Amino acid sequence: MSNIKIIPLGGVRENGKNMYVVEVDGEIFVLDCGLKYPENELLGIDVVIPDFTYLEDNIERVAGVFLTHGRADAIGALPYLLEKFDLPVFGTELTIELAKLNVNSHPETISNADFHIVNEHTEIEFEHATISFFKTTHTIPESVGIAIKTAEGTIVYTGDFKFDTSAVPMFQTDFGRLAEIGKEGVLALLSDSSNAENPIQIASERQIAEEVLDTLRYWDGRIIVACVASNLLRVQQVLDAAYHSQRKVVLTGHDLEMVIKTAMKLEKLQIPSEDLIISIKEMKKYAPEELLILETGKMGEPIKSLQKMATGRHRVVNIQEGDLVYITTTPSTAMETTVAKTEDMVYRAGGTVKQISDNLRVSGHGNQNDLKLMINFMKPKYFIPIQGEYRMLDAHADLAEEVGIPAKNIFVTGRGDVVEYDKGTMRLAGSVSANNIMIDGLGVGDIGNIVLRDRKALADDGIFVIAVTISRKEKRIVSAPQITSRGFVYVKDSQDLLEESSRIVVEIIEKNLEKSDFEWSKLKQEIRDQLSRYLF
Repeated sequence: MSNIKIIPLGGVRENGKNMYVVEVDGEIFVLDCGLKYPENELLGIDVVIPDFTYLEDNIERVAGVFLTHGRADAIGALPYLLEKFDLPVFGTELTIELAKLNVNSHPETISNADFHIVNEHTEIEFEHATISFFKTTHTIPESVGIAIKTAEGTIVYTGDFKFDTSAVPMFQTDFGRLAEIGKEGVLALLSDSSNAENPIQIASERQIAEEVLDTLRYWDGRIIVACVASNLLRVQQVLDAAYHSQRKVVLTGHDLEMVIKTAMKLEKLQIPSEDLIISIKEMKKYAPEELLILETGKMGEPIKSLQKMATGRHRVVNIQEGDLVYITTTPSTAMETTVAKTEDMVYRAGGTVKQISDNLRVSGHGNQNDLKLMINFMKPKYFIPIQGEYRMLDAHADLAEEVGIPAKNIFVTGRGDVVEYDKGTMRLAGSVSANNIMIDGLGVGDIGNIVLRDRKALADDGIFVIAVTISRKEKRIVSAPQITSRGFVYVKDSQDLLEESSRIVVEIIEKNLEKSDFEWSKLKQEIRDQLSRYLF
């Protein structure tokens, strides 16, 4: 009888950073390798990636990394993993090309990474399991789920998915394959919970395309569209609508140009006409009503770019009277305040804002009915909700109970929890290291809680630095205290406070110099304590 372990190293009780380990009789399969963008309290942090400690400790047993799609929440941490280990990476053609772009943007990562292209018909036999793939519908072409067939049944990882019967062939779900996997017997289902709280029907992509076209067609001035670069489905809809509205498209995001070129090369993105996309220099040739500016980037970047446009700091475009800013991405809960502030800034600059979510419920993730349908297709013995914050996982667990899965067979896990199947039963069996690894510039994991705490203190309270030159041998102060303050008080209006602070420091130093048991550490601590008390 096989021993199976399922370990989420990321992607549970959080948004993004998807990475799951499935271990079959010692053979390790890594499902996705994503990152997440930091929340506001992570000051100065660029991205957050999973903790690879468990993989490092067991690297000789890792069979490969298997990717579901080409967005950052699935492939973003790959360069950091491949920097450490030479592992085989499996994904569909577009996913692999986007993964290569991601890896090549990190020069320190090995350039000879072992990439393998798969499709929905691929089966890969390993010593203890067979890996296969099935087509799903998401906002990027060639999105797939992963099935790991073992002697005890199949472990199914859905990846990001929704059901849309109006989807074009490139984005269609293979319903027949889902039913086939369910009939073969599913031991455990790891299913996307990102939209598990939503009972409302999600708009079909056909409805969204019509909404985009109507918005572009009936606006008289210039239009600036904000979109996530990897949302190729939305990019295609915007390009099609621009063509039918007789508008030329200007690309301002570097990420988008790279993604579009890659998708065009693989025929996953169709440009309606050769002269649709123009350069930034050619913008002057056209009237405002003939232009559409497509601003993209990573998750929060399009919104930040809009802020720069509204305040005249963007390198290419500034918002002017009569502009429409069309936000075609649905902001996460964490971004809602930022989006509201951005709207205000756009209106101040003379523009108008419209969000695609004003009239439609838009998401690349399945609602409650979709999630229950996936469970009914798979009929799993055990269920593990993944990809979402705790309340989403909990809501998904409730849905699983509704369709007949016993509560004792549902595992709402935390990062690093080990769910083990042994001797015919699945249970929680301890945990492994699965911390957040924070990337700050080129530093990987060198920023910890203490540094973040200090940054928070600096952001909230400012800094107050005293520099004094003393001669311990001569027992005197060589140069008077120099005080530097930033973000604490307005120096010109606080001379009395600075003079008194200087007097306190001089007094403490003179007392300590007179002592026979003079210690630098004791002197510095005493200055800190007394000065802090005075300033407070």
